[in-house]
Amino acid sequence: MTLHRRLFVAPLALALIAAASGCGQRAAEEPIIPSTPLRAVDTPPPDYPLEIGCDQVGGKVVLQLTVGAEGKPTRANVLTSSGVPALDAAATKGVQRWRFEAATRNGKPVSTDIQVPVTFHAPAERPEHCGGAGGP
Repeated sequence: MTLHRRLFVAPLALALIAAASGCGQRAAEEPIIPSTPLRAVDTPPPDYPLEIGCDQVGGKVVLQLTVGAEGKPTRANVLTSSGVPALDAAATKGVQRWRFEAATRNGKPVSTDIQVPVTFHAPAERPEHCGGAGGP
């Protein structure tokens, strides 16, 4: 082998050995970042719809909520209706104000789907605009 070939082969061989020996170590040295769950930060109850206050109705709505990587709801769909369209609409609108700390995977925030029950109770007292105790 000539001197020129030895100079070329030696660095190539060293590079291959270094790459092969470091391959397994590099993966082992990378830190494992644990995932974190979605965490509610600010979830005020949705407003009770005034237009049905005189009817003294309540109900439970179950929503499928998508929380984006920014911690804000990006989508809310009714999974189980309360049977009262005004309550369903109030729940869907109300959760849009909610704020979360996004879930993470490998240290990065990710979008998450959750199911959220929203329960509405009729007002304790009939609103004044309803008139007397007998109705509107």
